Amino acid sequence: MDMKIALVKGDGIGPDIIDEAVKVLDKVAKKFNHNVEYKEVLAGGVAIDKFNHPLPQESLDTCKACDSVLLGAVGGPKWDNVASELRPEKALLGLRSGLNLFCNLRPAVMYPQLKDACPLKDEIIGDGLDIMVVRELTGGIYFGKRGRDEDSAYDTLSYRRDEIERIVKKAFEIALIRGKKLTSVDKVNILNSSQLWREIVNKMSEDYKDVEVNHLYVDNAAMQLVRNPKQFDTIVTTNMFGDILSDEASQITGSIGMLPSASLGSGTLGMYEPIHGSAPDIAGLDIANPIATILSVSMMLRYSFNLEAEAKAIDQAVFDVLEKGYRTSDIYSANTTKVGTKEMGRLICEAI
Repeated sequence: MDMKIALVKGDGIGPDIIDEAVKVLDKVAKKFNHNVEYKEVLAGGVAIDKFNHPLPQESLDTCKACDSVLLGAVGGPKWDNVASELRPEKALLGLRSGLNLFCNLRPAVMYPQLKDACPLKDEIIGDGLDIMVVRELTGGIYFGKRGRDEDSAYDTLSYRRDEIERIVKKAFEIALIRGKKLTSVDKVNILNSSQLWREIVNKMSEDYKDVEVNHLYVDNAAMQLVRNPKQFDTIVTTNMFGDILSDEASQITGSIGMLPSASLGSGTLGMYEPIHGSAPDIAGLDIANPIATILSVSMMLRYSFNLEAEAKAIDQAVFDVLEKGYRTSDIYSANTTKVGTKEMGRLICEAI
């Protein structure tokens, strides 16, 4: 297979972690006889510095012309004082909207080797966690009509039927290849939009008889994530609820440096990135953890290219390296071996 990948290295540690992810993808491509072509794209703070815009049209056009996008991280204190419409983070919103990416996948996986980093008791987490949060990305209260005057302000939570149907369909399809259990999170006792959301989930469930479906109010879901997280497999919810719950789920795993994400549309084009930030204070020091970005490559192979064996090869390599006791500084503990960014990338390549 030929793959054309747009690389958005971005700011801070972005280049450090993307470089290691590329090495891993190259190793997988060689092993499984694929060809990969890369197109480097400027976005975020580096694009502001060069073009006075976080996402130049040329960058967006290049991403559109590729099969998938791999992003490092954007932003940093250097650009805190730029106009709000020109902040580096606007590049993310521009890419999501420009590429029509409406589905955000945030896996929260706790590796058994990192169990001690989890803030929950052993009897709650057992032998590990594996939760997938499917978040609607382009609708809801973040994109509804808004306004304010001196004494009041408002934000509108609005969803169309087609917006709900497409994200729920994605969630059912993902649940089918995972544990065949889907939890839909809403606030149906209060919100009209949640009433439509739940109606659509129940109607669509008739087409996915193999998937067990249950519903939770968002406040109960937040409690259950810390009380009994192992009850969850795949969670689907709205933009704002998903934003909050996916952050909560990621913290339960105890290591933000380990978690990838994917943003998908109706086709195969997707954008893949770690959930952590740009960490400019450690940029170029060879201490950043590249595993979240490497696992984002695994998600890319799985969801954009349907290459399950290749994705599993990366997942297993990460597991094996952790099992041998190698750790970057953010996940280092007693009786393990501390390695840098480049060495971690090399070890994972070696394990494939």
